[in-house]
Amino acid sequence: MKTVYCWRCQCDVPMLDDDEWRRFEPLWRACWQDLKRRTSDPLAATDVDAWKQVVFRPALDEWERVTGFRETNHLALLHHRLSLCGPPCEACGRLLRTPEARQCAECGATV
Repeated sequence: MKTVYCWRCQCDVPMLDDDEWRRFEPLWRACWQDLKRRTSDPLAATDVDAWKQVVFRPALDEWERVTGFRETNHLALLHHRLSLCGPPCEACGRLLRTPEARQCAECGATV
Protein backbone atom coordinates (compact mmCIF):
# COMPACT_ATOMS: atom_id res chain seq x y z
CA MET A 1 0.00 0.00 0.00
CA LYS A 2 1.15 3.48 -0.82
CA THR A 3 -0.58 6.81 -0.25
CA VAL A 4 -0.65 8.87 -3.44
CA TYR A 5 -2.74 11.58 -5.08
CA CYS A 6 -5.87 10.24 -6.81
CA TRP A 7 -6.91 12.45 -9.70
CA ARG A 8 -10.50 11.22 -9.48
CA CYS A 9 -10.87 11.93 -5.76
CA GLN A 10 -8.54 14.94 -5.92
CA CYS A 11 -6.80 14.05 -2.68
CA ASP A 12 -4.13 11.74 -1.30
CA VAL A 13 -5.51 8.25 -0.70
CA PRO A 14 -4.03 4.84 0.02
CA MET A 15 -3.77 2.60 -3.03
CA LEU A 16 -3.22 -1.12 -2.95
CA ASP A 17 -0.51 -2.99 -4.81
CA ASP A 18 -1.49 -6.04 -6.86
CA ASP A 19 -0.93 -8.57 -4.06
CA GLU A 20 -3.04 -6.56 -1.63
CA TRP A 21 -5.75 -6.13 -4.27
CA ARG A 22 -5.86 -9.89 -4.96
CA ARG A 23 -6.60 -10.47 -1.27
CA PHE A 24 -9.20 -7.68 -1.13
CA GLU A 25 -11.04 -8.21 -4.44
CA PRO A 26 -12.98 -11.38 -3.47
CA LEU A 27 -14.59 -9.54 -0.56
CA TRP A 28 -15.59 -6.62 -2.80
CA ARG A 29 -17.02 -9.04 -5.40
CA ALA A 30 -18.96 -10.92 -2.72
CA CYS A 31 -20.51 -7.62 -1.62
CA TRP A 32 -21.37 -6.83 -5.24
CA GLN A 33 -23.07 -10.21 -5.66
CA ASP A 34 -24.99 -9.62 -2.42
CA LEU A 35 -26.18 -6.24 -3.69
CA LYS A 36 -27.34 -7.80 -6.96
CA ARG A 37 -29.20 -10.50 -5.02
CA ARG A 38 -30.83 -8.02 -2.66
CA THR A 39 -31.89 -5.53 -5.31
CA SER A 40 -33.59 -8.23 -7.37
CA ASP A 41 -36.17 -8.13 -4.56
CA PRO A 42 -38.75 -5.46 -5.49
CA LEU A 43 -38.99 -4.27 -1.88
CA ALA A 44 -35.23 -3.77 -1.68
CA ALA A 45 -35.10 -1.99 -5.03
CA THR A 46 -36.92 1.04 -3.64
CA ASP A 47 -33.75 2.38 -2.02
CA VAL A 48 -30.63 0.95 -3.65
CA ASP A 49 -28.35 3.60 -2.09
CA ALA A 50 -29.35 2.48 1.39
CA TRP A 51 -28.61 -1.13 0.44
CA LYS A 52 -25.19 -0.16 -0.86
CA GLN A 53 -24.24 1.21 2.55
CA VAL A 54 -25.35 -2.03 4.22
CA VAL A 55 -24.06 -4.49 1.64
CA PHE A 56 -20.63 -2.92 1.09
CA ARG A 57 -19.98 -2.34 4.81
CA PRO A 58 -17.70 -5.44 5.06
CA ALA A 59 -15.56 -4.24 2.13
CA LEU A 60 -15.42 -0.67 3.40
CA ASP A 61 -14.54 -1.89 6.91
CA GLU A 62 -11.79 -4.15 5.55
CA TRP A 63 -10.43 -1.29 3.46
CA GLU A 64 -10.18 0.82 6.59
CA ARG A 65 -8.53 -2.02 8.51
CA VAL A 66 -5.92 -2.55 5.79
CA THR A 67 -5.25 1.08 4.87
CA GLY A 68 -6.27 3.08 7.94
CA PHE A 69 -8.41 5.25 5.64
CA ARG A 70 -12.21 5.34 5.95
CA GLU A 71 -13.63 5.32 2.43
CA THR A 72 -17.37 5.84 2.03
CA ASN A 73 -17.71 5.22 -1.70
CA HIS A 74 -17.57 1.53 -2.55
CA LEU A 75 -16.81 2.30 -6.21
CA ALA A 76 -13.74 4.36 -5.29
CA LEU A 77 -12.15 1.17 -3.99
CA LEU A 78 -12.05 -0.17 -7.55
CA HIS A 79 -9.73 2.54 -8.83
CA HIS A 80 -7.48 2.79 -5.79
CA ARG A 81 -4.96 0.32 -7.22
CA LEU A 82 -1.41 1.29 -8.05
CA SER A 83 -1.31 -0.91 -11.15
CA LEU A 84 -4.04 1.20 -12.78
CA CYS A 85 -1.78 4.26 -12.58
CA GLY A 86 1.39 5.07 -14.42
CA PRO A 87 4.76 5.96 -12.96
CA PRO A 88 5.38 9.27 -11.19
CA CYS A 89 5.80 12.31 -13.42
CA GLU A 90 9.43 13.42 -13.45
CA ALA A 91 8.35 17.07 -13.30
CA CYS A 92 5.68 17.15 -10.56
CA GLY A 93 5.85 13.72 -8.94
CA ARG A 94 2.15 12.87 -9.36
CA LEU A 95 1.31 9.47 -10.80
CA LEU A 96 0.37 9.44 -14.45
CA ARG A 97 -3.30 8.58 -14.93
CA THR A 98 -2.61 5.33 -16.80
CA PRO A 99 0.42 3.12 -17.40
CA GLU A 100 0.22 4.11 -21.10
CA ALA A 101 0.10 7.90 -20.48
CA ARG A 102 2.69 9.95 -22.35
CA GLN A 103 1.78 13.28 -20.79
CA CYS A 104 1.10 14.27 -17.20
CA ALA A 105 -2.47 15.51 -16.82
CA GLU A 106 -1.50 17.44 -13.68
CA CYS A 107 1.38 19.59 -14.96
CA GLY A 108 1.36 18.94 -18.72
CA ALA A 109 4.90 17.55 -18.86
CA THR A 110 5.65 15.09 -21.63
CA VAL A 111 7.03 11.79 -20.42
